[in-house]
Amino acid sequence: MTIEQIYKLSIELGIKADLRNKEDIKRVLSDAKKEYQDLPKSEKEYFDKDKFFNPYSDTRIQIDKPNKKIKKILTGIDIDSAEILLADKLKVDLIIAHHPVGKSLADGLEDVMKMQADILADYGVPINIAEKLIEKRITEVSQKVKPANHYQSVDTAKLLNIGLMNTHTVCDNLAAKFLKEFFEKEKPYNVEEALHCLLKIPEYKQAKKMGFGPFVIVGSPKHRLGKIAITEITGGTEGSKQIYEKMAQVGIGTTIAMHLSEEHRQEAEKANINVIVAGHISSDSLGMNLFLDKLEQKGIEIIPCSGLIRVKRKK
Repeated sequence: MTIEQIYKLSIELGIKADLRNKEDIKRVLSDAKKEYQDLPKSEKEYFDKDKFFNPYSDTRIQIDKPNKKIKKILTGIDIDSAEILLADKLKVDLIIAHHPVGKSLADGLEDVMKMQADILADYGVPINIAEKLIEKRITEVSQKVKPANHYQSVDTAKLLNIGLMNTHTVCDNLAAKFLKEFFEKEKPYNVEEALHCLLKIPEYKQAKKMGFGPFVIVGSPKHRLGKIAITEITGGTEGSKQIYEKMAQVGIGTTIAMHLSEEHRQEAEKANINVIVAGHISSDSLGMNLFLDKLEQKGIEIIPCSGLIRVKRKK
Protein backbone atom coordinates (compact mmCIF):
# COMPACT_ATOMS: atom_id res chain seq x y z
CA MET A 1 0.00 0.00 0.00
CA THR A 2 1.01 3.62 -0.52
CA ILE A 3 0.41 6.46 1.96
CA GLU A 4 -2.42 7.69 -0.23
CA GLN A 5 -4.10 4.27 -0.18
CA ILE A 6 -3.76 4.07 3.61
CA TYR A 7 -5.24 7.57 3.91
CA LYS A 8 -8.18 6.72 1.64
CA LEU A 9 -8.79 3.48 3.56
CA SER A 10 -8.93 5.40 6.87
CA ILE A 11 -11.54 7.77 5.43
CA GLU A 12 -13.59 4.88 4.06
CA LEU A 13 -13.58 3.14 7.45
CA GLY A 14 -14.32 6.39 9.27
CA ILE A 15 -17.37 7.12 7.12
CA LYS A 16 -18.63 3.56 7.49
CA ALA A 17 -18.39 3.79 11.30
CA ASP A 18 -19.75 7.34 11.58
CA LEU A 19 -22.68 7.56 14.01
CA ARG A 20 -24.34 10.20 11.86
CA ASN A 21 -26.90 9.61 9.15
CA LYS A 22 -25.04 9.03 5.89
CA GLU A 23 -27.05 11.85 4.28
CA ASP A 24 -25.51 14.23 6.81
CA ILE A 25 -22.04 13.19 5.69
CA LYS A 26 -22.92 13.64 2.01
CA ARG A 27 -24.16 17.13 2.83
CA VAL A 28 -20.86 18.01 4.54
CA LEU A 29 -18.93 17.02 1.39
CA SER A 30 -21.40 18.81 -0.87
CA ASP A 31 -21.21 21.97 1.23
CA ALA A 32 -17.42 21.92 0.97
CA LYS A 33 -17.62 21.90 -2.83
CA LYS A 34 -20.13 24.74 -2.82
CA GLU A 35 -18.00 26.74 -0.39
CA TYR A 36 -15.03 26.38 -2.75
CA GLN A 37 -17.05 27.35 -5.81
CA ASP A 38 -18.33 30.48 -4.07
CA LEU A 39 -14.88 31.68 -3.02
CA PRO A 40 -13.24 34.53 -4.92
CA LYS A 41 -10.36 33.38 -7.13
CA SER A 42 -7.80 34.97 -4.78
CA GLU A 43 -8.97 32.73 -1.89
CA LYS A 44 -9.25 29.40 -3.71
CA GLU A 45 -5.55 28.55 -3.41
CA TYR A 46 -5.92 28.43 0.38
CA PHE A 47 -8.85 26.02 0.39
CA ASP A 48 -8.20 22.46 1.60
CA LYS A 49 -9.46 20.42 -1.36
CA ASP A 50 -9.31 17.18 0.63
CA LYS A 51 -12.62 18.36 2.08
CA PHE A 52 -14.24 17.35 -1.23
CA PHE A 53 -13.92 13.66 -0.28
CA ASN A 54 -12.81 13.64 3.38
CA PRO A 55 -15.32 14.94 5.98
CA TYR A 56 -12.72 14.72 8.77
CA SER A 57 -10.39 17.71 8.63
CA ASP A 58 -8.37 16.40 11.60
CA THR A 59 -7.25 13.37 9.56
CA ARG A 60 -4.66 14.21 6.92
CA ILE A 61 -1.40 13.25 5.22
CA GLN A 62 1.18 15.66 6.64
CA ILE A 63 4.20 14.54 4.61
CA ASP A 64 3.56 12.54 1.48
CA LYS A 65 5.93 10.08 -0.13
CA PRO A 66 4.22 9.51 -3.48
CA ASN A 67 4.18 5.92 -4.73
CA LYS A 68 6.38 4.69 -1.86
CA LYS A 69 5.38 1.18 -0.83
CA ILE A 70 4.68 1.02 2.88
CA LYS A 71 6.00 -2.08 4.63
CA LYS A 72 6.70 -0.87 8.17
CA ILE A 73 4.81 1.74 10.24
CA LEU A 74 5.57 3.38 13.58
CA THR A 75 2.33 4.49 15.18
CA GLY A 76 1.22 6.00 18.46
CA ILE A 77 -1.28 8.25 20.19
CA ASP A 78 0.92 11.37 20.28
CA ILE A 79 3.82 11.78 17.90
CA ASP A 80 6.44 14.44 18.50
CA SER A 81 10.10 14.85 17.64
CA ALA A 82 11.20 12.04 19.97
CA GLU A 83 9.03 9.46 18.21
CA ILE A 84 10.15 10.76 14.82
CA LEU A 85 13.81 10.30 15.78
CA LEU A 86 12.89 6.77 16.88
CA ALA A 87 11.20 6.17 13.53
CA ASP A 88 14.38 7.22 11.75
CA LYS A 89 16.43 4.80 13.85
CA LEU A 90 13.97 1.95 13.19
CA LYS A 91 13.95 2.78 9.46
CA VAL A 92 10.16 2.77 9.10
CA ASP A 93 8.37 3.82 5.93
CA LEU A 94 5.62 5.85 7.58
CA ILE A 95 4.58 7.35 10.92
CA ILE A 96 0.90 7.43 11.86
CA ALA A 97 -0.12 9.66 14.74
CA HIS A 98 -3.58 9.53 16.26
CA HIS A 99 -3.86 13.05 17.64
CA PRO A 100 -3.73 15.89 15.14
CA VAL A 101 -0.48 17.51 14.07
CA GLY A 102 0.26 20.14 11.44
CA LYS A 103 -2.73 21.33 9.47
CA SER A 104 -4.98 18.79 11.21
CA LEU A 105 -4.31 20.59 14.47
CA ALA A 106 -4.24 24.13 13.07
CA ASP A 107 -7.80 24.08 11.74
CA GLY A 108 -9.04 20.50 11.96
CA LEU A 109 -10.68 20.16 15.37
CA GLU A 110 -13.18 22.98 15.00
CA ASP A 111 -14.49 21.49 11.75
CA VAL A 112 -15.08 17.97 13.08
CA MET A 113 -16.66 19.26 16.29
CA LYS A 114 -19.69 20.25 14.24
CA MET A 115 -20.57 16.57 13.88
CA GLN A 116 -21.42 16.47 17.59
CA ALA A 117 -24.62 18.38 16.89
CA ASP A 118 -25.80 15.74 14.39
CA ILE A 119 -24.98 12.88 16.77
CA LEU A 120 -26.86 14.58 19.61
CA ALA A 121 -29.81 15.19 17.29
CA ASP A 122 -29.95 11.46 16.54
CA TYR A 123 -30.33 10.90 20.29
CA GLY A 124 -33.24 13.33 20.40
CA VAL A 125 -31.67 16.69 21.27
CA PRO A 126 -33.22 19.38 19.00
CA ILE A 127 -30.70 20.24 16.30
CA ASN A 128 -31.09 24.00 16.78
CA ILE A 129 -30.10 23.67 20.44
CA ALA A 130 -27.24 21.26 19.77
CA GLU A 131 -25.80 23.48 17.04
CA LYS A 132 -26.02 26.65 19.12
CA LEU A 133 -24.25 25.08 22.09
CA ILE A 134 -21.52 23.43 20.04
CA GLU A 135 -20.81 26.69 18.19
CA LYS A 136 -19.86 28.35 21.49
CA ARG A 137 -17.62 25.42 22.40
CA ILE A 138 -15.93 25.47 18.98
CA THR A 139 -14.96 29.09 19.55
CA GLU A 140 -13.39 28.18 22.91
CA VAL A 141 -11.41 25.28 21.43
CA SER A 142 -10.26 27.33 18.44
CA GLN A 143 -8.91 30.07 20.69
CA LYS A 144 -6.90 27.51 22.68
CA VAL A 145 -5.52 25.66 19.64
CA LYS A 146 -4.57 28.59 17.39
CA PRO A 147 -1.44 29.69 19.34
CA ALA A 148 0.04 26.16 19.36
CA ASN A 149 3.25 25.20 17.50
CA HIS A 150 1.30 23.09 15.01
CA TYR A 151 4.14 22.08 12.69
CA GLN A 152 6.90 21.17 15.16
CA SER A 153 6.57 17.40 14.58
CA VAL A 154 5.94 17.83 10.88
CA ASP A 155 9.14 19.83 10.44
CA THR A 156 11.17 17.14 12.19
CA ALA A 157 9.76 14.41 9.96
CA LYS A 158 10.40 16.55 6.90
CA LEU A 159 14.07 17.01 7.81
CA LEU A 160 14.44 13.25 8.21
CA ASN A 161 12.48 12.58 5.00
CA ILE A 162 9.90 10.33 6.71
CA GLY A 163 6.25 10.06 5.67
CA LEU A 164 3.77 11.33 8.29
CA MET A 165 0.00 11.28 8.62
CA ASN A 166 -2.56 11.25 11.40
CA THR A 167 -5.91 9.52 11.85
CA HIS A 168 -8.00 11.20 14.54
CA THR A 169 -11.78 11.30 14.06
CA VAL A 170 -11.75 8.34 11.66
CA CYS A 171 -10.41 6.13 14.46
CA ASP A 172 -12.58 7.77 17.12
CA ASN A 173 -15.56 6.86 14.91
CA LEU A 174 -14.43 3.24 14.90
CA ALA A 175 -14.22 3.27 18.71
CA ALA A 176 -17.63 4.95 19.07
CA LYS A 177 -19.37 2.46 16.76
CA PHE A 178 -17.68 -0.45 18.55
CA LEU A 179 -18.83 0.80 21.97
CA LYS A 180 -22.36 1.56 20.79
CA GLU A 181 -22.80 -1.95 19.41
CA PHE A 182 -21.05 -3.43 22.45
CA PHE A 183 -23.45 -1.88 24.97
CA GLU A 184 -26.46 -2.70 22.80
CA LYS A 185 -25.36 -6.34 22.93
CA GLU A 186 -24.32 -6.47 26.60
CA LYS A 187 -27.39 -4.59 27.93
CA PRO A 188 -25.97 -3.72 31.40
CA TYR A 189 -28.56 -2.85 34.04
CA ASN A 190 -26.75 -0.35 36.24
CA VAL A 191 -23.57 1.73 36.37
CA GLU A 192 -21.58 -0.99 38.10
CA GLU A 193 -22.47 -3.56 35.43
CA ALA A 194 -21.57 -1.13 32.66
CA LEU A 195 -18.18 -0.55 34.25
CA HIS A 196 -17.56 -4.30 34.50
CA CYS A 197 -18.65 -4.72 30.89
CA LEU A 198 -15.95 -2.31 29.73
CA LEU A 199 -13.32 -4.56 31.29
CA LYS A 200 -14.30 -7.27 28.81
CA ILE A 201 -12.66 -5.08 26.16
CA PRO A 202 -8.89 -5.79 26.16
CA GLU A 203 -7.77 -2.16 25.85
CA TYR A 204 -9.70 -1.15 28.96
CA LYS A 205 -8.68 -4.26 30.88
CA GLN A 206 -5.02 -3.55 30.15
CA ALA A 207 -5.49 0.10 31.07
CA LYS A 208 -6.85 -0.94 34.46
CA LYS A 209 -3.79 -3.10 35.03
CA MET A 210 -1.64 -0.10 34.15
CA GLY A 211 -3.45 2.17 36.60
CA PHE A 212 -5.78 4.19 34.35
CA GLY A 213 -8.81 1.97 33.82
CA PRO A 214 -12.45 3.01 33.41
CA PHE A 215 -14.17 4.71 36.33
CA VAL A 216 -17.45 6.34 37.34
CA ILE A 217 -17.10 10.10 37.55
CA VAL A 218 -20.79 10.99 38.01
CA GLY A 219 -23.37 8.66 39.55
CA SER A 220 -23.28 5.68 41.89
CA PRO A 221 -22.60 2.01 41.11
CA LYS A 222 -26.19 0.89 41.77
CA HIS A 223 -27.81 3.69 39.78
CA ARG A 224 -29.70 2.37 36.79
CA LEU A 225 -28.36 3.43 33.44
CA GLY A 226 -31.43 4.46 31.52
CA LYS A 227 -30.65 5.28 27.90
CA ILE A 228 -26.91 5.11 27.14
CA ALA A 229 -25.50 7.73 24.77
CA ILE A 230 -22.14 7.42 23.00
CA THR A 231 -21.81 11.16 22.48
CA GLU A 232 -18.38 11.83 23.97
CA ILE A 233 -16.13 9.35 22.18
CA THR A 234 -15.88 11.08 18.80
CA GLY A 235 -16.25 14.60 17.46
CA GLY A 236 -12.84 16.18 18.04
CA THR A 237 -12.87 16.93 21.76
CA GLU A 238 -15.23 17.62 24.67
CA GLY A 239 -18.43 19.34 23.63
CA SER A 240 -20.47 21.98 25.43
CA LYS A 241 -20.74 21.66 29.20
CA GLN A 242 -24.31 22.97 28.88
CA ILE A 243 -25.49 19.98 26.86
CA TYR A 244 -26.15 17.64 29.79
CA GLU A 245 -29.36 19.38 30.82
CA LYS A 246 -30.67 19.03 27.25
CA MET A 247 -29.63 15.36 27.15
CA ALA A 248 -31.51 14.64 30.36
CA GLN A 249 -34.60 16.33 28.96
CA VAL A 250 -34.73 13.88 26.04
CA GLY A 251 -34.34 10.81 28.25
CA ILE A 252 -30.61 10.10 28.21
CA GLY A 253 -29.54 8.62 31.53
CA THR A 254 -25.89 7.76 30.99
CA THR A 255 -23.07 8.87 28.73
CA ILE A 256 -19.79 7.10 28.04
CA ALA A 257 -16.89 9.56 27.80
CA MET A 258 -13.19 9.38 26.99
CA HIS A 259 -12.42 12.04 29.59
CA LEU A 260 -14.28 14.80 31.43
CA SER A 261 -13.21 18.20 32.73
CA GLU A 262 -14.29 19.36 36.17
CA GLU A 263 -16.66 21.94 34.67
CA HIS A 264 -18.34 19.27 32.57
CA ARG A 265 -18.54 16.93 35.55
CA GLN A 266 -20.36 19.54 37.62
CA GLU A 267 -22.92 20.19 34.88
CA ALA A 268 -23.54 16.46 34.33
CA GLU A 269 -24.09 16.06 38.07
CA LYS A 270 -26.61 18.93 38.10
CA ALA A 271 -28.48 17.20 35.26
CA ASN A 272 -28.46 13.85 37.14
CA ILE A 273 -26.76 12.08 34.25
CA ASN A 274 -24.42 9.18 34.97
CA VAL A 275 -21.02 9.54 33.36
CA ILE A 276 -18.59 6.66 32.93
CA VAL A 277 -15.09 7.66 31.84
CA ALA A 278 -13.90 4.78 29.69
CA GLY A 279 -10.45 6.33 29.40
CA HIS A 280 -8.72 8.61 26.93
CA ILE A 281 -5.63 6.71 25.79
CA SER A 282 -7.39 3.34 26.04
CA SER A 283 -10.31 4.55 23.91
CA ASP A 284 -7.91 6.07 21.39
CA SER A 285 -6.08 2.74 21.34
CA LEU A 286 -9.32 0.88 20.65
CA GLY A 287 -10.07 3.01 17.60
CA MET A 288 -6.51 2.87 16.31
CA ASN A 289 -6.37 -0.90 16.74
CA LEU A 290 -9.51 -1.42 14.66
CA PHE A 291 -7.79 0.52 11.87
CA LEU A 292 -4.32 -0.97 12.30
CA ASP A 293 -5.73 -4.51 12.09
CA LYS A 294 -6.82 -3.69 8.53
CA LEU A 295 -3.28 -2.62 7.66
CA GLU A 296 -1.73 -5.72 9.21
CA GLN A 297 -4.09 -7.86 7.15
CA LYS A 298 -2.48 -6.28 4.09
CA GLY A 299 0.98 -7.37 5.21
CA ILE A 300 2.18 -4.14 6.84
CA GLU A 301 4.32 -4.41 9.98
CA ILE A 302 3.00 -2.29 12.87
CA ILE A 303 5.32 -0.95 15.59
CA PRO A 304 3.29 0.64 18.43
CA CYS A 305 4.67 3.46 20.57
CA SER A 306 3.65 6.56 22.52
CA GLY A 307 1.03 4.97 24.78
CA LEU A 308 -0.76 2.91 22.13
CA ILE A 309 -2.13 -0.27 23.76
CA ARG A 310 -1.84 -2.59 20.78
CA VAL A 311 -4.49 -5.31 20.69
CA LYS A 312 -4.93 -7.49 17.61
CA ARG A 313 -8.38 -8.82 16.78
CA LYS A 314 -9.28 -11.75 14.58
CA LYS A 315 -10.25 -11.09 11.00
